[in-house]
Amino acid sequence: MSSYSESNPNPNIGTSDSPHTDYRHLEAKKLTPMYQHYVEVKEQYPNTLLVYRVGDFFECFFQDAVTISQELELHLTSKEGGKEIGRVAMTGVPHHALDRYSRLLVEKGYAVAICDQVEDSAQAAAQGRMVERKITKLLTPGTLTDDGMLSAKQNNYLAAIVITGEHWGLAYADISTGEFFTTQCQDLTNLNLELLRLQPAEILIPTNAPDINSLLRPGEKSQYLADVLPDCFCYSLRSQSPFTLNEAKSKLLITFHLRSLEGLGCENSPLAIRAAGGLLDYIEDTQKAHQFPLQLLRTYSQVNFLILDYQTRRNLEITQTVRDGSFHGSLLWALDRTCTAMGGRALRRWLLEPLLNIKGIVARQNTIEQLIENPSLRQDIRQLLRSIYDLERISGRVGAGTANARDLLSLAESLVKLKELAELASQGDSPYLKALQNVPPDLEKLGQYVIDHLVESPPLHLKDGGVIRDGINGDLDAMRQRLEDDRQWLANLEITERERTGVTNLKVGYNKTFGYYLSMPRSKAEQAPENYVRK
Repeated sequence: MSSYSESNPNPNIGTSDSPHTDYRHLEAKKLTPMYQHYVEVKEQYPNTLLVYRVGDFFECFFQDAVTISQELELHLTSKEGGKEIGRVAMTGVPHHALDRYSRLLVEKGYAVAICDQVEDSAQAAAQGRMVERKITKLLTPGTLTDDGMLSAKQNNYLAAIVITGEHWGLAYADISTGEFFTTQCQDLTNLNLELLRLQPAEILIPTNAPDINSLLRPGEKSQYLADVLPDCFCYSLRSQSPFTLNEAKSKLLITFHLRSLEGLGCENSPLAIRAAGGLLDYIEDTQKAHQFPLQLLRTYSQVNFLILDYQTRRNLEITQTVRDGSFHGSLLWALDRTCTAMGGRALRRWLLEPLLNIKGIVARQNTIEQLIENPSLRQDIRQLLRSIYDLERISGRVGAGTANARDLLSLAESLVKLKELAELASQGDSPYLKALQNVPPDLEKLGQYVIDHLVESPPLHLKDGGVIRDGINGDLDAMRQRLEDDRQWLANLEITERERTGVTNLKVGYNKTFGYYLSMPRSKAEQAPENYVRK
């Protein structure tokens, strides 16, 4: 991020040629109410890029505007900040394009705080006050959940590490799928190899640094990072408090409603507990109103799979080629013929952590053998899998309350097909095919229930309405009928008023300020009846 001195050498000049870029040099009381609120929010999230909803745009001001204009190659402009202040640097993007621009910023290693309007602007205007805004989402590289920001066939891991001497604890989770793992080991070289295997999008580091809660982008150095850690990742410096053993253990017990950690397998792994608890605290802090549910924490050991060092992984070209580091031409590229995003992610994990257990290896081989020897079964399963959506990520959005109607329908359509998948799998007897045969009946009932209640083509946004089928709820049907009657009444009103006034292009319109109104050309104003009130 560009420093203040580079972007605006004279902070006391707020002209159109040199707008203010640092709010710290300004008196808050002299700023307009909106800028005062922006500054208040910014001070709560000093290490993020703050995007602030203003009408149909998300705007950035001061230094954040300079940074975003440089990183995204957007036009840097300015806006009046107050009578005694002058102009303030500003950059904005349309609200409907926020996801795309946010993704670009996060890919560059920035954290983005989204301050959105949380009430109807017309209601605030009617009461003569500024519309209420709050931080609704905090985007960091490891906490992305929207499909548009994620790679379908690759996990987006958030990791946390706690190091004590040569011993270390590691926890990692994919918020979008709910996976949550932890481990404890010794030798920092093994930690390095594990991080390179996982390729986490963001790594949490507990520290006593004065500037905690800051995000270090790949390649940025810090005296608070261990020299052994790879510098190719984003690191978030966090307070030590959530990573203390008591705090972390309490967080895990409360989150998963447990009395003991013994069943999780990490009861005697204090560093693993500290890493997992600190990671949970960070997720709660960043997800705000929408908490994505995680699966029950699973403890694993590195002895369960073959550890591949960086050079071996590179030479084998498992996920990228040696020549130019591209996916095209790698081993995964050659093998991946999966039909679902879930299968693509699973295949990637399998290649990066080869099994050492003979029983597990044989189970996979037997499954592949049976599918090769029965091509019709293989083709039938593949055909069915093509119609099954990403259950892991859709379930995560449903659990967090961020799913839309189309997500619900995709989930339901996938659930009702699990029974058919189980019937196909019953033709085989390998462990993996047997596992597919066990489908809880409640899942099929849930899927059919949702399908029976939703329309065939629901709208993208719930606020658009028209999601529930007719005949499901009598009260809803009655309200819809009244709404249709109102529409018909308005249509008839337009016709009758045209006839009464003789103005053929008279129209019934609507806006948030006046509500419904009648409009006619200014040239026909003398034809308006006496009971019309001009606005």
